[in-house]
Amino acid sequence: MDNIMNIFPFWSELNSADQELMKNALQIEKYNKGMQVHRYDQNCKGLISVSTGQLRIYILSEEGREVTLYRVHERETCVLSASCLMDTIAFDIHIEATEDTEVLLLPSSTLHQILSRNPAVELYMYKEAAANFSDVMWMMQQILFMKVDQRVAQFLWDEMVRKDTTTLKLTHDEIARYIGSAREVVTKVMKYFAQEGAIELSRGKVEIKDKNLLKSFL
Repeated sequence: MDNIMNIFPFWSELNSADQELMKNALQIEKYNKGMQVHRYDQNCKGLISVSTGQLRIYILSEEGREVTLYRVHERETCVLSASCLMDTIAFDIHIEATEDTEVLLLPSSTLHQILSRNPAVELYMYKEAAANFSDVMWMMQQILFMKVDQRVAQFLWDEMVRKDTTTLKLTHDEIARYIGSAREVVTKVMKYFAQEGAIELSRGKVEIKDKNLLKSFL
């Protein structure tokens, strides 16, 4: 909590009373991989900043299909978990920890008080929401206009670059949920990539064997 000003840019805009209020309200929460952090039918959670790990923000259809909207990585903030405090945004989302994750939470009750007195905080919230919606639009474009094999290849490539490793600990089911497809379809694509020599598959793990070949599938 010593770096609050680095985590929340609006910190310097708060008066000393609100800074103290915020400092006392901040909570550290830990989630194991696969745990639900937030569901749309639960109370408004608040502003979440990821300290370590990763969160997945997704929507759920009536048939139970999950569509990942975007992910929140280390040192990034999720504002849609506090969307109930933003009048023009209504989004029924779920949030899941995709890794063992630690977050810094500013509860909605405290955030509401600070928002009502500080326009800079409201501006920050809407800017972050706009950035999140850019990620959502990118995901929707992939689902609507890219073939499944391209989406799988793009996802594997992005994960390889982000984690700086050719060994990815991912199941076919996880990949399917990330790209908004069916596990059976992802399995078929992954087997094809493996047959071509781009990747090597083992239980719960994908090894990138030929980066150039994988990139050719994009």
